Amino acid sequence: YSAKRARELIDRFGLGEAGDRQSKTYSGGMRRRLDLAGALVAKPTVVVLDEPTTGLDPRGRIDTWNVIGELVSDGTTVLLTTQYLEEADQLADTIVVIDHGKVIARGTADELKKQTGGERLELVVADVAELPVVAKTLGEIGSGEPTVERSARRVSVPVDAGAKALMEALRRPDSESIVVLDVSLHRPSLDDVFLSLTGHHAEDEKSEKK
Repeated sequence: YSAKRARELIDRFGLGEAGDRQSKTYSGGMRRRLDLAGALVAKPTVVVLDEPTTGLDPRGRIDTWNVIGELVSDGTTVLLTTQYLEEADQLADTIVVIDHGKVIARGTADELKKQTGGERLELVVADVAELPVVAKTLGEIGSGEPTVERSARRVSVPVDAGAKALMEALRRPDSESIVVLDVSLHRPSLDDVFLSLTGHHAEDEKSEKK
């Protein structure tokens, strides 16, 4: 049984072509997939996964998400830790947000998103020097404090009147000859939730730990 199960998992995780090689020759992403496959040989009722998609390429990450989804559908309880909040949004029924070792929020993805209020308006500008002006403008349009991401030349702010705020956000920069490369209006993400709760992104916390 174990040999048959191992072969099923090797194929399931796309390791068939490397199945006869020693694991020390595997890439980091392949070793991640092998670790997860090994944990599933005995069909456990509870699986604990610590950042299972770190080091995987986009295809490997999606494949891993699919396997985790199948496990949950089969009745397996999965406890997953991740720095990728999109991953938590995709996979988790219940989310616990931890910042510097302390639980700061818990609930479903929708419950957590409601904590940030309504939609979020984002503008990306061509010139980084224009960010302070755009931040001031969005601060007047929005319903909260703007967030400036200098490296991405992006400013975002929560808004209550989405469509009206979007039109105003386009009109004002144009009147001041500011070149806007992109503008978007979207529902809060879990990263928005984390940012509103902690004042920084989850990815920033990961960088601090390195």
